[in-house]
Amino acid sequence: MPTTTDDVRPDPATEAFVAHRNLLFTVAYEMLGSAADAEDALQETWLRWADVDLDTVRDQRAYLVRITTRQALTRMRTLKRRKESYVGPWLPEPLLTAPDVADDVALADSISMAMLLVLETLTPTERAVFVLREVFDLSYDEIAEAVDKSPAAVRQIAHRARAHVAERRPRDVVSSAETRGALAAFQRAIQTGDLQSLLDVLAPDVVALTDGGGVRQAQLQPIMGATNVAGFFASTAVRSGADLSLEAAQVNGSPALIVRLGGEIEGVVAMRIESGLVTGLYVVRNPEKLSRLTWETAVTR
Repeated sequence: MPTTTDDVRPDPATEAFVAHRNLLFTVAYEMLGSAADAEDALQETWLRWADVDLDTVRDQRAYLVRITTRQALTRMRTLKRRKESYVGPWLPEPLLTAPDVADDVALADSISMAMLLVLETLTPTERAVFVLREVFDLSYDEIAEAVDKSPAAVRQIAHRARAHVAERRPRDVVSSAETRGALAAFQRAIQTGDLQSLLDVLAPDVVALTDGGGVRQAQLQPIMGATNVAGFFASTAVRSGADLSLEAAQVNGSPALIVRLGGEIEGVVAMRIESGLVTGLYVVRNPEKLSRLTWETAVTR
């Protein structure tokens, strides 16, 4: 009987890689903050995985995560050099994500703009250990193999990274409903030009970071304080005029705004919310970082 296309199954290596691909992408993305670099790390992972004798692999998931972690650590060095010469603030590459990502609170928090920026303050090894332990719940032995350290050393690194992150992450667990409420108030204030309403939703010590990558206009330094931040967004809205539209979307597991000018994506605005007020605003305008806003990226753990 002739073999049809439907009868042809991929080889076991391909099947395993495809089955875990979304997980591997999420691991690489959380380590790198860049979808483009995460995809490159996955390409390198596949090339190495294709040469592995599967009969020697006890746990395919753990083995693939180990390869991906090592490739991401290698790419971190290249990314570090790019960041050092980057024009203005560097922000993670935003991802349009499915609404159900928010249901996994730990996953949504781990890929949020605010958390990815906190992870930027860790060393590469600390970041890898924190992500693999706190987000993906790998054992210390598994992490030790991935980062070429002893399990005892990994325990110490994990403790240090956990304390470092705890000092810098938002203290409150903010629900999606609370974030959507703050986002809607922010959106209304921008669209109506109501400066007082905008000030009402901002914390006094709010900080806004704008990433244009030297390609689009952006502030080269953080914008500090509610008055300055409100003035920046209000003046930007006035300059853009009727061509400006704001669209609520799920970005990096949290409610955010996609900014369009004349119907074309111009940027994205993500938020950090604490005690019901906006304490951080992250505006990505670099066009090289906006391609993942046109379709949903699958993330999982």
